[in-house]
Amino acid sequence: MDSRSFLSVCMSPTLQKILCFDEVMMDRVNRTAKHRLDVAGKGVNITRVLTQLGKKALHLTQLGGRLRPLFLDLCAAEALPLHWVESSSPIRFCYTLITGPSRDSPGTITELVEEASPVEPGTEDRLTEAYRRVLPDHSVVIIAGSKAAGFSDALVPRMVREAKALGRMVILDIRGPDLLNSLKFCPDVIKPNLLEFAQTFAPELVAKNALTGDPVMMKNRIREICRDLCGEYRTRIVLTRGEEALWYADLRGFSEFTPKPVKPVNTTGSGDAFTAGFAAALEEGASPEEAVALGIRCGGLNAGLLQVGTIR
Repeated sequence: MDSRSFLSVCMSPTLQKILCFDEVMMDRVNRTAKHRLDVAGKGVNITRVLTQLGKKALHLTQLGGRLRPLFLDLCAAEALPLHWVESSSPIRFCYTLITGPSRDSPGTITELVEEASPVEPGTEDRLTEAYRRVLPDHSVVIIAGSKAAGFSDALVPRMVREAKALGRMVILDIRGPDLLNSLKFCPDVIKPNLLEFAQTFAPELVAKNALTGDPVMMKNRIREICRDLCGEYRTRIVLTRGEEALWYADLRGFSEFTPKPVKPVNTTGSGDAFTAGFAAALEEGASPEEAVALGIRCGGLNAGLLQVGTIR
């Protein structure tokens, strides 16, 4: 086992199309010459940033459909280490629509997400076999993102259990049942964004896919939940909040870290860049404060670039 090797697992591979406009007019034809296509998804983004930080990393995923050769070619062009299993599931597209800024508008960054297509029967068995084969070679396991339909709710918790049984560090950027069912195996870090955390543990704070209610009461409620989770499962919790102060909790208590202002070009993937930086520092033995600092730095670098999930 490489003492500092990272296994990044994501079960929703993505092709990311970025389209840039001065402005977009609804019900009109909008044309642009500024656009790009990249391989993406949380697992790819995390792997890319880890390799840019000089770390050894491998991305494990499922692939299928006629766009698979394109996905593989894009990974090869960036020298992204990849291990995949056949799923017969067409690779989804996600779109980042960037407008402005202009004299009258600060500009917008809008994400349009296709849900992943279901995987064929047998994919979970193939992915589990591949995971067990590569797991012993890695010291840190990062499981990120939603999983495509067709995978059982037992898959992610099983991966967490097996990684912890081998003494690996486990970082989870997931939400919902996958996160809830994995807690009993005591992951080292859980790192959803604040909205995903609230959707999972305090749905009463969410309305129409946004946080709602009094901000002070909401923060107190989140702090209380973090305290209970850290105490029961001996985990650390990192809640990213975009450009706002990040919230961090462990057995010592609850802290805030304010990122430096960044002039954003494309914020998509900044949370994944944070995860990669945080994980890299933590594996090197950095303090939580130092790990958060590197994570914030990586997230800020990503926000200043057009490509998603990159720091250069």
